[in-house]
Amino acid sequence: MRASFLLAAFCLATLISHAEDLQPPITAGQRVATCGHSFHVFTYRQVAEMALAAGLKHELAGLSSIGGSTVLKHWAVPEEKSAVKQVLKAGKADVLTLSPIWLPDEAIEQFVKLGIEHNPALRVTVQEYWMPNDEYEPVYPLQTRKKVDHNATDLAKLRDATLRYAKDIEDLVRGINQRLGKDAVLIVPVGMAAVTLREKILNGEAPGLKAQADLFRDNWGHANPPLQILSSYCHFATIYRRSPVGLPMPSTFKPLKDMSDDDKAKLNTLLQQIAWDTVSQHPMSGVMKLAK
Repeated sequence: MRASFLLAAFCLATLISHAEDLQPPITAGQRVATCGHSFHVFTYRQVAEMALAAGLKHELAGLSSIGGSTVLKHWAVPEEKSAVKQVLKAGKADVLTLSPIWLPDEAIEQFVKLGIEHNPALRVTVQEYWMPNDEYEPVYPLQTRKKVDHNATDLAKLRDATLRYAKDIEDLVRGINQRLGKDAVLIVPVGMAAVTLREKILNGEAPGLKAQADLFRDNWGHANPPLQILSSYCHFATIYRRSPVGLPMPSTFKPLKDMSDDDKAKLNTLLQQIAWDTVSQHPMSGVMKLAK
């Protein structure tokens, strides 16, 4: 009994200590614009649903959706055809979410400069996403037809590949922020959260998910609903600096006909916790208080 009490006290103290290291949550609904491809663009509406469920007056400010796109492809869209450029120039976005595929991608900084010019308080997020084909091969044209057995992937090697990609994203974002003179550009560490989820699946700790391949609908790595939801929780946590734990099950769970309601509820909580743990501990997500 005493040991259980001490363990509970230790866990509570750890949570309180971690909370003291975090920035205060954002309590006002945000106007969010998005430029994305199929590994990212679904977050636009999913995060809005999550924010509304949290009682936040979230606004969909503008969307540019281009399949297989670099950020440069979104930048190349003429202003009269780009809802995102229009909303940035009008200063009517609080957050812009971007997702490069491979680097370099100089248009990230171009979007940042455009947005900051018209709204100095704008925050721009850059998604660090999961590895297509379970490997870090930054080449064009995209290798979308490789034969990949996601269930046979060595997760230690995958984590290493994801860390190498994450470092490239971090170096890029750090450089932009240094030139801006402030930390206006943030990272959403979706890739690392995805590796953690896959480790949970392999260890039989992800209710309703039997194999790593359950997360994907093809070799390339397009996301099935559980991975989409994890990604969107990561974006919610970054945009609002608050934990998604406790939010109701999003509508994206509806297509999962072969999963019991109990497993869906447990999986939803697991995805929320992985997202929060990953985002709140990442030094460039904007959630942590950084030493001066």
